Amino acid sequence: MTDYDVLRVFCGPNGGYGNELGVVRDGSVLPGRDARQQLAAELGFSETVFVDDPERGVIDIYTPTLRLPFAGHPCVGAAWLLDVPELVTPAGVVGVRLDGEFSWIEARAEWAPARTLRQYASAAEVDALPVPPTGERSEKGAPDEGGEWIYAWAWEDEAAGRVRARAFPGRDDGIEEDEATGAAALLLTDRLGRALNITQGLGSQILTAPQPHGWIEVGGRVRLER
Repeated sequence: MTDYDVLRVFCGPNGGYGNELGVVRDGSVLPGRDARQQLAAELGFSETVFVDDPERGVIDIYTPTLRLPFAGHPCVGAAWLLDVPELVTPAGVVGVRLDGEFSWIEARAEWAPARTLRQYASAAEVDALPVPPTGERSEKGAPDEGGEWIYAWAWEDEAAGRVRARAFPGRDDGIEEDEATGAAALLLTDRLGRALNITQGLGSQILTAPQPHGWIEVGGRVRLER
């Protein structure tokens, strides 16, 4: 069995919740895409990261069914684990900074896969949502993404930038709801043009902050689970 770490990324203030992430620190043990995809499917995390160069921060990201050029929670987790100044992804070079209990990445909205950002009138409406069917197609979705990828959100406190959100990947890969999603938070921040404090899923926390020249920071707490 290939050795891997399990992190929790975007944990809540008490250190709980967060989205599990598998990290294979020595990517050379599985150099081929097919083998990496197979392991990601077997592990069943929303994403699994393969580290191809720990000193330079070169990483490769997979969901259970597809390879991603960029994703938020894998980058935040890998940034914390590798403690490097940047990460190199197929989408581009991701800036990194570690600030006390929070780990931050700096990325661009155009790197994130397409998501449907669907606003609701209240946090209670978001809480009450059932998991949507996976058969519905997004107009911008790629053929291998399955159903529509929905990021449901509402203001908890608009003046303070506090958001309640839930994420439904719609990929029919066993991940019906994503506990914490950095890429979707990045897209929402880009659309709203302001810093956000997002409570997602059962209790995960994601912080974001627009930066000059189209960059956006996404940050959260990371814990080593095993």
